Amino acid sequence: MSEPRHADTTARDAANVTAYLEASMVPDPETAARYMAPGTKIVFTGARVFDHPNGVTAFNAGRYAWVKKRMERLDVVPGDGVTTVYSLGTLYGEWPDGTPFEGNRYVDRFTVRDGLIVTMEVWNDSAERLLTKHGITA
Repeated sequence: MSEPRHADTTARDAANVTAYLEASMVPDPETAARYMAPGTKIVFTGARVFDHPNGVTAFNAGRYAWVKKRMERLDVVPGDGVTTVYSLGTLYGEWPDGTPFEGNRYVDRFTVRDGLIVTMEVWNDSAERLLTKHGITA
């Protein structure tokens, strides 16, 4: 009997993560925040920590002229009282100097409890691409 409930919960949690990401891309951090529990921790590459989507919006405004996600897939993992949702895809947009980019891989990992995001971890290739753009390679 718990199988349908798990399916309902994971479907809801995946839909809420998608709605959060769509609001974030507008960007509309206040709408995005509706999908987050109080005290949510958002950790970006470079160990940057935010407690509200408006911090993410401000960070992105300094890194990109604009940026959007091509969400290629969601991997949804039900757990005991939580759902883990991975959003995988690529970023596209413009760097601050107006140079367009695309194909910048990303992975976002969300932990969702009671339908609300409680943690978000973000990884992408932006730093590597910026280093390469400026002639810095390892």
